[in-house]
Amino acid sequence: MSSFPHNLFSNEHFAVYGLGKNGAAVVQSLLAMGAYVHAWDDKTPSLPHHDRLTLAPISNLTGMSALILSPGIPHNLPKPHPIADLARAQNVPILSDAELLFQAVRKAGSQARFVSITGTNGKSTTTALLTHILQTAHVPCAAGGNLGIASLALPLLPDEGVYVIEMSSYMLERLHQFHASTACLLNITPDHLDRHGDMAGYTSAKKHVFDNMTPKDLAVLGQDDPWCDAIAHDLEERKIPFTLIDPDHLPEFEASALPGRHNRQNIAAVWAMAHHLGLNDKDIRSGLSSFPGLEHRLQKVAEYDGISFVNDSKATNAEATSKALASYDRVMWIAGGVAKAGGIEMLVPWFDRIDHAFLIGQDAELFAQTLTKHGVSFSRSETLDKAVPEAFQKARQSDVKTVLLSPACASFDQFRNFEDRGSYFVQICKHIMS
Repeated sequence: MSSFPHNLFSNEHFAVYGLGKNGAAVVQSLLAMGAYVHAWDDKTPSLPHHDRLTLAPISNLTGMSALILSPGIPHNLPKPHPIADLARAQNVPILSDAELLFQAVRKAGSQARFVSITGTNGKSTTTALLTHILQTAHVPCAAGGNLGIASLALPLLPDEGVYVIEMSSYMLERLHQFHASTACLLNITPDHLDRHGDMAGYTSAKKHVFDNMTPKDLAVLGQDDPWCDAIAHDLEERKIPFTLIDPDHLPEFEASALPGRHNRQNIAAVWAMAHHLGLNDKDIRSGLSSFPGLEHRLQKVAEYDGISFVNDSKATNAEATSKALASYDRVMWIAGGVAKAGGIEMLVPWFDRIDHAFLIGQDAELFAQTLTKHGVSFSRSETLDKAVPEAFQKARQSDVKTVLLSPACASFDQFRNFEDRGSYFVQICKHIMS
């Protein structure tokens, strides 16, 4: 691994709008590659002074190599931001930082391969698992994108290196030249419809993960939903080799940090991708057995009096929570926050696994109505501070051995993000144990 050449983008000008974690990293990376950067945000940015950095809004994009928008800023639906309209009018490409990374790697002369991973659920675990397996097999690799490090902040890899990029639908909409030799679409269920308009728009965005692929590449595709089925037909017409994720026909392996059938699907996807990247079954098994799991994703954070506390704060929709409930026989379930479209109706097949629910957050009453309709007992705990000890005490009085935080909701009514929510859950668990 090495740094990109300091003159890679010398004399080029880039506009960056949105200076959160991702945008700030893009600015610093572009400056390190010799570019002139014009950056701004609705809030006062806190970036260090640089001779090639201008921190001020601009009304003319003429001469810009590209406009990089933070992922949350719409360039199309539901309504384009005015700067996106200006970019189109002046023929300035609107790029994601993953696209910019691809262009930078090729411009620097490296033929490192790219793996892109997307899906409504499971993409972070799949990205982290594949990266871990590559690392244990001593393959030069770097992971980023929607998971952790901004794509453009990753180091320059040699020709034999592999970039593993987790792609959100927002990032995928802004790809142009990006070419993945291996691309994976795990699943598609309704999400981000406020941004994409409807399922057709959301599916269209996800489908970009397979753009620019050739018959030498491999697409890995879920097979549990009609949207993935339609994309499989499209890949056939394009003569792109693809494999369907099959969790029922895996070789023997050990992966204690990855419980549940949904994780078998993630493992099956990783197995196919790792094979295509040249790894053998021994390499894959070795990485699986040592994988520590990811924070906030079915993460067992404590055990006290024989009761396990599981942090699945990343479950921000009902589909993700269904995977969690399916992984345990009986649970004390902590749920709630800002509900997604459809609430928790799709969880009805797993309601018999809920001994008692402890509801928190803005849409607790919506969940209460659904649980009442289906005869599931619950308490209106309102906050995690109340819900966790209440769930623990009720578990001690029963034969239930798992307290599960899997909210099926966004977190921004009470927390900054799902990480903040999960970390607070861990704090409460530690307090109970002390």
